Amino acid sequence: MLIVRPIEARDYESLYACAVESGHGFTSLPVDEALLKKRIARAEHAFAKTDVKQPGEEGYLFVMEDTETGTVVGVSAIEAAVGLTSAFYHYHLGKVVHHSPQHNVYNALQTLTLCNDYTGVSELCTLFLREPFRKGRNGRVLSKFRLLFMAQFRQRFADTVIAEMRGVSDTDGRSPFWAWLEKHFFTMDFPSADYLTGIGEKTFIAELMPKFPIYVNLLDKSAQEVIGQVHQNTLPALKLLKSEGFRFRGYIDIFDAGPTVEAEVKQLRTVRNSRLMTVQIGRPSVAENVLICNTRLQDFRACQADVSYAGDDVILTEKVAQGLQVTNGDLVRLAVL
Repeated sequence: MLIVRPIEARDYESLYACAVESGHGFTSLPVDEALLKKRIARAEHAFAKTDVKQPGEEGYLFVMEDTETGTVVGVSAIEAAVGLTSAFYHYHLGKVVHHSPQHNVYNALQTLTLCNDYTGVSELCTLFLREPFRKGRNGRVLSKFRLLFMAQFRQRFADTVIAEMRGVSDTDGRSPFWAWLEKHFFTMDFPSADYLTGIGEKTFIAELMPKFPIYVNLLDKSAQEVIGQVHQNTLPALKLLKSEGFRFRGYIDIFDAGPTVEAEVKQLRTVRNSRLMTVQIGRPSVAENVLICNTRLQDFRACQADVSYAGDDVILTEKVAQGLQVTNGDLVRLAVL
């Protein structure tokens, strides 16, 4: 049985393995022992805080665990509010019109402007499922359970939530978009810049990134073609988020030009359709597959399960109840998967 739970210090080796397997372009999982251990400690602190009234510096990091073997098969995270203590950068796709009525010339040109427009919003991030477990609905569960968590602990998150999608790069980590920036403004390759960002060293962005809008038509053709495009491995994740209500509003990553999508938390399909129900342990009849979680913070648990309903009660098997650490009469939150 696969259960999602808060990360613990004992999960370090598994988190490191995920960081290695995730490869280039996965900024939020740098292959750095000190940074990964710091992130685990930060998550443990976030889950332990009981007096949160509004989103702050909390970072909630979860693992998906196979309860039969104890193996961690994936990770997933939510940042409560980004950019509060260090700048959170994007390029915004805009438009500038060059118009001369006298000469009958009209040109509408796309521009890229460096901005911090998403400061203070929540972020879905660090979604990685190990290769052998990319089957069935595992990826969907590892992504969508975060929406149940946000619905249950609404005060801990902003009204708007974003997700940065991995942009186009080759097997060696080379990004066509970064190649253009590197040639004209930087003297470091994409993996190096990506790694520095992952470990929190972002001052070089403010120091070296062009300060004025960039005309897109001045970029190399290969760089233009990947603006707002996602890495092939990221297409399923993007499709899933769009089905929840996320939309692209013209913001892209400053390194690989991957799209950032956004949504209002209250409008997300899983959030709107989730509901609290009372647990009854038994044998579900006419079972329906749902995403389900308990209502506790530090001992949070989530999974997919086949359940049935009886009024305001949800009928769970003993195995599912044990996995969620609930018993008869406890509340759970669920949504159709």
